[in-house]
Amino acid sequence: MLTWALALCLAGSALAQQANVQPTAAPPGAEPKRVALVLQWQPQAQFAGFYMAHAKGFYREAGLDMELIPGGQDVVASRLLAQGRAQFATMFLATGIERRAETQGTPQAMVHLAQLVQRSALMLVTRADSGIKEPKDLDGKRISLWDNEFRLQPQALFKRLGIQPRILPQSSTLGLFLHGGVDAASAMWYNEYHTLLSSGLDPGDLRVFFYRDLDLNFPEDGIYTLEKTLRDDPALCRAVVAASLRGWLYAFEHPEEALDVVLTRMRAAHVPVSRVHQRFMLQRMRDVMLPTTNAEPPLGELQRADYDRVAGALTGLGLLKQAPGFHDFSRGDALFPGGTH
Repeated sequence: MLTWALALCLAGSALAQQANVQPTAAPPGAEPKRVALVLQWQPQAQFAGFYMAHAKGFYREAGLDMELIPGGQDVVASRLLAQGRAQFATMFLATGIERRAETQGTPQAMVHLAQLVQRSALMLVTRADSGIKEPKDLDGKRISLWDNEFRLQPQALFKRLGIQPRILPQSSTLGLFLHGGVDAASAMWYNEYHTLLSSGLDPGDLRVFFYRDLDLNFPEDGIYTLEKTLRDDPALCRAVVAASLRGWLYAFEHPEEALDVVLTRMRAAHVPVSRVHQRFMLQRMRDVMLPTTNAEPPLGELQRADYDRVAGALTGLGLLKQAPGFHDFSRGDALFPGGTH
């Protein structure tokens, strides 16, 4: 597997040692390359590293004039990437595998460049008094799920258990769940779960089912581009990845400064702001992104075992006819050669 050979300006820090990613520098006098990265949700601390890379000038230092495009319910990151409206996008690993399988051999073929989230934070949440004590009890129950690119894990769970819940669309809030409109809802550990606790519920009022505890530990956010973009300009791809990872390390080492930047982005997008909630989110992002043991991959690396687990689940459950080969899909080694495989 790939070992990222890099010594950041943060060299000597614990985080720099955990994720060796060498910053790239633009050639002297070169004009910055205009590029866009679409994120899969609205501004929040889930994307703090990208915002910090922009605010601290890391993208500019790498020769990039970077535009960060917010996502949301009506923004499909892979679609903007395929349409050329953005050159880079963040997506869940399962979605990336599915999109690569769909586009392989076409001009819209997508490739994976870097893995950010290493452990799934996705869960289903229900009330403790709902009578739903284990996932199979969801059969026939009303469950809200996000649309577009966030349904593969739930679909995999339902197929594996042989259950058929009644699916309702989930908005950007959990109002439907809080008002009893559904029996269970989708939630991210770093976001909606904390929102429920902030609404007045206690942990004991809820029962949660983490997908990672149900043999569906699908790593989530990663950085993607089109295969032709990587082929035509590998230096651009290398610069985007290195500057983004540098931004994430900076955000984790300077959380309050990162929160200032996140909240500024949220206000500009007219998204409700809570510093306490965003601080919780940033802390949980650190938990799911950075290695906790020497056996776990550093920031940016996709382990072959993680890919095989996700691809095997998608094909084994009939959600995907055939998965792409690992080296067709993951191209981090093309960006940072010299690692061990």
